[in-house]
Amino acid sequence: MDIDTRAHDDMVEDGFLTAQEAADELGVKVGTIYAYVSRGLIRSRASQEGQRHRQYSQDDVTRLLVRRQMRVNPDPAAKDVLQWAAPVLETGISLIEDGHLYYCGIPIEEVAVMLSAEELAALVWTEDAANARSLFDFRRHPSASKYRRKLQGIDIDRNDLFSLPSFQIILPIAMADDPIAFDLRHDSIALSGARILRLLTSLAAGDVREDISLAEMLQRGWQPGDERSIRFFDMALIICADHQVKLATFAARVAAALGTTPYSVINTAITALSGPEQGGYTESVEVFLDEVKTPDQAVEVICSRLRRSESIPVPGFNNPLYPEGDPRARLLLDALYAEYPNSPAIVLGRAIQEAVHALRGEHPKMEFALAVFRRHFELPPGSTLGIFALGRIIGWIGHAIKQYRAKQTIQPRIRYTGPAPQRQT
Repeated sequence: MDIDTRAHDDMVEDGFLTAQEAADELGVKVGTIYAYVSRGLIRSRASQEGQRHRQYSQDDVTRLLVRRQMRVNPDPAAKDVLQWAAPVLETGISLIEDGHLYYCGIPIEEVAVMLSAEELAALVWTEDAANARSLFDFRRHPSASKYRRKLQGIDIDRNDLFSLPSFQIILPIAMADDPIAFDLRHDSIALSGARILRLLTSLAAGDVREDISLAEMLQRGWQPGDERSIRFFDMALIICADHQVKLATFAARVAAALGTTPYSVINTAITALSGPEQGGYTESVEVFLDEVKTPDQAVEVICSRLRRSESIPVPGFNNPLYPEGDPRARLLLDALYAEYPNSPAIVLGRAIQEAVHALRGEHPKMEFALAVFRRHFELPPGSTLGIFALGRIIGWIGHAIKQYRAKQTIQPRIRYTGPAPQRQT
């Protein structure tokens, strides 16, 4: 599975139903479906036939069905709760609607132009982007140099600093050094979040100045001769910031619900992200790009993968949430194509994109855009997940703040399915 999309095997098409199909599943009239939409219980979107024809979320219909079954017969219904992405968690960070992505109600296309990564973090954590200057003031945060030395002391080289294992090693050490790590008041959580994000970004960048922005640190570390790259590092962090409640984000919410520190919340999320179900998909995109060595091989490689019946024929394409294309990928790729049209990595990426669209009519996903980004800026292997995690920290801390405020645990029910007890006679 990819970082941000888990498709259910029995989901209709890309997860949306017609009004009649939704009504049939729920055993109600079509008019009742419209009423559910007006009450916010079922999301809808325009179909490919136009605005007059709407489609209705399969997940939302299933949640309503499970809720009804829970009232009638709670035990078997409860078993299916997590399968259908319930319990339903509230979020005010990102919204996907009619093929568009919004952060805090603002289209991502506008966010990428208006805000820096720090300002987006401040907006998500404090509801005011202007708080970024105070939150990320380098004088309020420890230097990354001593943590870098600790990693180098266990034979982790510079390339490995931009990886999930390095982040996981350093977070518990940094937590022990943070006097407010266990202070779960809102302002302290936001400050710890800024400390975590600055620290891990500085580690990923290497031995660079720390009195500069997150994007500038990454630029100084990996593209010191190209100041144009600053806005691309910023954009990469922003497009990765949040995507509703995906698996790693759900893990972060569970950790926060248990009252663990922001450091533990982020480490839990990174652990979930590093598994094959999510992180493995990113690796499959990289392998696909490795197979296409030159632009003129793109069609041949794609056809070869189709002949071999690969489980994912063309990884990095076709996000069902965005029928007209993933806006995150479009933002980053269009900007890269415009700024660096003659870069070998960019030329190859564009050739692959055009070949996939010609053969399969599919659009690139964020994972493909990040892989092209990594190759163009000559970041080390494995750093695609690293840049994703840095950006997603913005969302994870935002979700943690929401969960701390809720003061509720996330507790699924469990049903014993083992051998029957052997009772003594």
